[in-house]
Amino acid sequence: MTEKEPVLAILAAGLGSRYGGLKQVDPIGPNGELIIDYSLYDAKQAGFSRAVFVIKKENESLFEEKIGRRARRLMDVSYAYQDIDDIPQGASVPEGRVKPWGTGHAVYSLRNHISGPFGVINADDFYGRETYFMLYRFLRDACDRGKYDYCMVGFDLSNTLTENGGVSRGVCEVSDEGMLRSVTEMLKIESRGGGVFCEENGKEIELSPHSIASLNVWGFTPSFLRELETGFSKFVSEQNGDPLKREYYLPSAVDALIKNGKAGVKVLKSSEKWYGVTYKDDRERVKSALAAMQAEGKYPPLL
Repeated sequence: MTEKEPVLAILAAGLGSRYGGLKQVDPIGPNGELIIDYSLYDAKQAGFSRAVFVIKKENESLFEEKIGRRARRLMDVSYAYQDIDDIPQGASVPEGRVKPWGTGHAVYSLRNHISGPFGVINADDFYGRETYFMLYRFLRDACDRGKYDYCMVGFDLSNTLTENGGVSRGVCEVSDEGMLRSVTEMLKIESRGGGVFCEENGKEIELSPHSIASLNVWGFTPSFLRELETGFSKFVSEQNGDPLKREYYLPSAVDALIKNGKAGVKVLKSSEKWYGVTYKDDRERVKSALAAMQAEGKYPPLL
């Protein structure tokens, strides 16, 4: 049976290597709140009533203790497991590989858990309430007619940076009609001297601070899960790249469907400012911002 109510899928299997630990369960709010607590609160206000976390099986007890138990006060919560051995029949994991297969594979892990429209977010990013309202409204009415009916919430690039180092962002090309044409992964993006710069092919280039950036906020119909099965199977069978490190990225999977004319992806522009803990030095900035929001009454004293 296909679900009609939009589900929120939360990618939480990442290691947080640059940060130095499992930042998804690091208390950061004035009363010990996690970033995901604010996200779930905002999502509930927008209309979401069910959340599925993509996690590593070995972290289930920790997530249940720190997140799941509290999240169930607001939503129906369940888990999907991203497992390196969860690959198409007939494929094999390269000897010596320990690295996860990437964000596309994380969403692939949801194929037996979701049967209706769903949104995708990262567990450790603060996106702001407007983002969830836009996402929920789109998914509530999404319907595949001719092309698959997907969306992406985009942000002003200047609202997605940290002063503590470079970040990777998907920089988007958008049509005049507001449809996504492409997402290009840009590395080491940073703001300095009044400009925004990144590294491309070993060279530094300047970007417009008002470019639309993807922060991994997507909306899909269940057709996307079927397409991921095909796309990931093809990816695993290919021989290009380092077999121990290559990853199946979510934006690349979407981009392929746009390029072959199968999907239309509406870009919903959010005016919210992103907050996240990419580096340890980001923590105090995020902590101050969230405390200020609670002091202003945007969030209750105890989430």
